[in-house]
Amino acid sequence: MATRENVVDAAREYWEAKPKASFIPGETYVPVSGKVVDADDLAALIEASLDMWLTAGRFAKDFERALSTRIGVKSALLTTSGSSANLLAFTAFTSPQLGAQGIAPGSEVITVAAGFPTTVNPIIQNRCIPVFVDVDPRTHNVAPGRIEAAIGPKTRAVMLAHTLGNPFDAKHVRALCDQHGLIFVEDCCDALGATVGGSAVGTFGDVATLSFYPAHHITTGEGGAVLTKDSRLASIIESFRDWGRDCWCSPGCDNTCKKRYNWQLGSLPHGYDHKYVYSHIGYNLKMTDMQAAIGLRQLDKLDGFIAARRRNHAYLLDGMRSRGLDRHLILPEAAPGTEPSWFGVALSVKPESGIERNALVRTLEARKIGSRLVFAGNLLRQPAYRDIEHRVIGGLENTDFVMNQSFWLGCWPGLTTPMLDYVLETLDVTVRELVR
Repeated sequence: MATRENVVDAAREYWEAKPKASFIPGETYVPVSGKVVDADDLAALIEASLDMWLTAGRFAKDFERALSTRIGVKSALLTTSGSSANLLAFTAFTSPQLGAQGIAPGSEVITVAAGFPTTVNPIIQNRCIPVFVDVDPRTHNVAPGRIEAAIGPKTRAVMLAHTLGNPFDAKHVRALCDQHGLIFVEDCCDALGATVGGSAVGTFGDVATLSFYPAHHITTGEGGAVLTKDSRLASIIESFRDWGRDCWCSPGCDNTCKKRYNWQLGSLPHGYDHKYVYSHIGYNLKMTDMQAAIGLRQLDKLDGFIAARRRNHAYLLDGMRSRGLDRHLILPEAAPGTEPSWFGVALSVKPESGIERNALVRTLEARKIGSRLVFAGNLLRQPAYRDIEHRVIGGLENTDFVMNQSFWLGCWPGLTTPMLDYVLETLDVTVRELVR
């Protein structure tokens, strides 16, 4: 009879016996991003699946504890994606429980248009008004001076992402928010492990978010997390995540409060089952235990993943400079006092080079090198956002520059030195062919 240990061991043996693909320059595709998983991850997945618990359970609790300890926050609440983490993080501030400390419809929220849509979508979905400011094309992040200039009488919050693992000056943004009484939502989905002034990103915002999609620093497949140091906010986020319920019992647990049938809330009859009392108009955005089990093992490897990303990023930049590619491309820069945890290598084609960005990325793709544009480019030029209510402060010239001239290459841990060398050689040849 097969034991639990036999099944898990067999899964490890299966993974370790899988043939490893070899890299053939010009034939093997070099992905811009990807997951790095091993026998430990598969064993964790099988271990959790054998419980057949299926929803959030013991592995989710362990992952939340380990994640909050690693980042340095009081609470980490797992969810289905980085995008749902952003939705929960912002929506938490619409809770009636916060009163005047929260965010009401019509409030203005400072953000950028040069980013990923789901950093901005929760603002719109909660009937607030995004106020867009421009970015620095060298960092693809907002300059703090732009934020201060955008603060007005209706400003209630700032919601920004650390772009491609390159952190903005979150310490300065935190000080601005404290000075003006603003809420700070810090999107760290691309930047797990980055620091500002020696402190981890995710510790500056009132709430912060992470993504565990396969492209990110660690993966659970689909998945994300909301981080906060505030116990009250954690309870509100949990409520919105878990159907909007008022009860805080974990799935499978009953009567944690010891008065399940003794509450009087709303205009419900006295003693209405607390497990079916709803204090928010919420969602069901929980992570499964099988995903969390993988996340726990991935978190053990995070330091190595971050080191590999930094090493690959530096290798590519050094190679570009040695080939003189910085004459034609704007290379990424980190803000003073920050240490990035690179998600990708952001590059911008200098207009004076005469190179068309689209021709460059199409040629790289044809030569088996993956790339991506910097997310939405300029959100306001996307079809879905043409008619949204918004304001722009100071123009979006750099945002349009990013839309037209920028792209990024991979530096994820699965890239080998032969792959990086092929990327450099091919980029060099392609740029020289396209320069006019």
